[in-house]
Amino acid sequence: LGEIDNNNAKGEYYLTKLPELARPRGLSVGVIECAEEEILGVNSRAELAAAEAIVQRRCREAAMAEGVTLIDPDTVYFSMDTRLGRDVVVEPNVVFGPGVVVGHRVTIKAFSHLEGATIADECDIGPFARLRPGAELGTKARIGNFVEVKKATIGAGAKANHLAYIGDAVVGAGSNIGAGTITCNYDGYGKFKTELGENVFIGSNSTLVAPVSIATGAYVAAGSVITDGVSSDALAFGRARQTEKPGWAADFHARHKAERKD
Repeated sequence: LGEIDNNNAKGEYYLTKLPELARPRGLSVGVIECAEEEILGVNSRAELAAAEAIVQRRCREAAMAEGVTLIDPDTVYFSMDTRLGRDVVVEPNVVFGPGVVVGHRVTIKAFSHLEGATIADECDIGPFARLRPGAELGTKARIGNFVEVKKATIGAGAKANHLAYIGDAVVGAGSNIGAGTITCNYDGYGKFKTELGENVFIGSNSTLVAPVSIATGAYVAAGSVITDGVSSDALAFGRARQTEKPGWAADFHARHKAERKD
């Protein structure tokens, strides 16, 4: 191999020069027939895309042969290390990044993106879910539409059904994360952890400011900003008290209508 030179018009090193070097030494030269796709050259981005398409086709066929249902195979994209259990259902337009392990009887709904995630048996994910590196889902966990999970453990049977961000967190088994809930895990310099015990209920549109711990069985009222720990079986709320100003809306509309006439 060291004798191959690049004395040619393109200045490239060609493996096809080997027979020319081998014969004078009395070495035998043989021919092996194989599928064209096994020896494709990749010299451009277009050729790289063609080679990737071959790999994806193989991954899809292998997954289906091992008991995975792909509703629309051509729209599902795998990494070479993707591991899927039996009776997994993958809906259209799902992307598996590196480091994803999926258990048995899991449903991954359309337009979900998974990377560096571990998913236990019988979980339900998506549609439009994003699991980032460090996401670990327990048995029968539910991650719904427009929910993002990063470096967080979601316990067995826990649910985040819609519109939530769970980062640097532990969510205990059976807990429920309401719509619009976020864990505030970053202050511009460091990352901090949010811990929820088992069977915790987080009301919709809540903000959990880490580091913070919410004990087993606690409730957080909708619209709360939680900055301190919450005791077991307690109700916590952190929001301004509602007030009402009678007639304010009528005066507001009348004032603006008068301004338009002017």
